[in-house]
Amino acid sequence: MSGVNVKVEDVNSVKKKLQFEIEAAKVDAEIEKAYRKIGKTAKMKGFRPGKVPRSVLEKYYAADMEHQVLNRLINDSYLQALMDNKIAAVSDPEMLDSGSIEKGSPFTYSLLVEVKPEIEVKDYEGLVIEKEKFEFDEKFVDEQIAEMRNSRAETVVSEHDKARGGDIAVIDFEGFVDGEAFQNGSAENYELELGSGTFLPGFEEQIEGMGRGDEREIEVEFPQDYGVEDLAGKPAVFKVTLNEIKERRLPEIDDAFAQQFGAENVDALREKIKEAHITQETRRIEAEMRERVIQALLERNSIEVPDVMVADQLKQMYEDARRRLSYQGMSMEMLGMNEDMFAEQYHEQAADQVKGALLLEAVARQEDIKVDDSEMTAKMQEVSEMVGVPVEEVQKRYAEGDVRRALASRVVEDKVFDFLLEKAQVNEVAKEDLGEAAAEEEEG
Repeated sequence: MSGVNVKVEDVNSVKKKLQFEIEAAKVDAEIEKAYRKIGKTAKMKGFRPGKVPRSVLEKYYAADMEHQVLNRLINDSYLQALMDNKIAAVSDPEMLDSGSIEKGSPFTYSLLVEVKPEIEVKDYEGLVIEKEKFEFDEKFVDEQIAEMRNSRAETVVSEHDKARGGDIAVIDFEGFVDGEAFQNGSAENYELELGSGTFLPGFEEQIEGMGRGDEREIEVEFPQDYGVEDLAGKPAVFKVTLNEIKERRLPEIDDAFAQQFGAENVDALREKIKEAHITQETRRIEAEMRERVIQALLERNSIEVPDVMVADQLKQMYEDARRRLSYQGMSMEMLGMNEDMFAEQYHEQAADQVKGALLLEAVARQEDIKVDDSEMTAKMQEVSEMVGVPVEEVQKRYAEGDVRRALASRVVEDKVFDFLLEKAQVNEVAKEDLGEAAAEEEEG
């Protein structure tokens, strides 16, 4: 930019200091522009609009002039300096010092800005990576079907006269400590599954054997670490009346049962569960292997990352965690966690994720790994099948702008991982043996 001198100083690999000197002639020109603009709208008693003398404007509007000139000079010179010096700023600039605006004098200022580090990745070929060996176990299907049966179980009145383990006892109860009823220690028609461990240790076992209408005093003791201090460690007596005995009736595993889950018959249901499990485990194993690739790159390449990028990553991680909890009817507050505590606990993980992304980006640049239109089309087809929406809607969503660039980055990242794994030594090991080789190397 004409009339502006800029000196760029590397503070470290992720911070640059920019020092500006703007020539007096350019400062004077901006002062003139500012006063002309102010003069068009300035209102002062005794003067018509637009006719306020310059000397009066300088007396009463000097602060407005300086504000306008500062904004114009700094914004224009800073943005031009970024372009001229090819500086990839990732943060807003931090003003270090600034001179004053005076007619006939140059204006100087300096600021600090965070930048993406210029990375040259080394030793990224020949990585030694462990991959979990997947072995399908038919027991998983049996366990899933058992859970599905439980989810469709009906609660019915039991034909048994006495309560047994696994039954649902419908009870009235009232608890006493030192002969006094305590707060929140009573309920009516409470449904308690015997053997669930819901109540105090020893409580549910003493319900077993009771019949409808039976009354019983049950003696238990609150645990030492019980959440209510006044009750912790104290013996208690509960007066209990058994009103009803219910049980959960599981459905038969037949074709009608399978059809409730979108399968034609039981064999098709088992196959559906198996395929879904294999897909899920394959993705998990792939994701964990990718994490090991990034960890291997980090061990071979020590880099700095801008604080602002780590902060942005932490915000994204926090929002993802908060959203997942909300799906489960929970919140960060329920876990005793706020955003500051989350940031402190996961700062290192966020920094590693940022480092990993920058290293992968650098490998793509060094190996000239790019994405073409056919690969973008294939990725959108994959997204369409994964989320179950027409491919035309996916193509519309990723047509342009930031979302398209983000998708392209994901495709490039996938290609970088493929490249690194192709050049790596990948050793398949059983799940229980993961990490043993690395641990032995460290000990050696």
